[in-house]
Amino acid sequence: VQLQASGGGSVRTGGSLRLSCAASGRALGPYKMGWFRQAPGKEREFVAAITWGGGSTRYADSVKGQFTISRDSAKNTGYLQMNNLKPEDTAVYYCSADRHRVFITAARHIDYWGQGTLVTVSS
Repeated sequence: VQLQASGGGSVRTGGSLRLSCAASGRALGPYKMGWFRQAPGKEREFVAAITWGGGSTRYADSVKGQFTISRDSAKNTGYLQMNNLKPEDTAVYYCSADRHRVFITAARHIDYWGQGTLVTVSS
C-alpha cells in the first residue's frame, strides 16, 4: 500500500484544516487507515483511525470532538477534518494503514506509512 498525505499548512488558533491521504497499490477493504502526529522532540502519537470497510472509528482522547476521520471508498482517499485547532496541535501528521484486527495506537505496529504533512497552528 502506498499512501500520499496532503493538506497541511499554517493556521491561526481556532482555524480548520482538512488532511487527505490517497491510497494506492492494494484494495483497502481489509485495512484500517489512520493518522498519527509527531511534534518536535516528541514521539509519534496516535490521532485517529477508521476501518475502511465498515467505517468504525477511534480517536485519541485529546482530539475527540475536535477532529473527524472519514474515507471515500470511491476515491480511495481518507480524510482528517481538524477544527478549532490549537497551538498544541502543531506537528507533522502522518497517515497510516494496517491490517490488525483491533485498532492500533502504537506507531511501531503500523504496517504502512505515508510521508508527513506539516500542520502549524499559531496563537
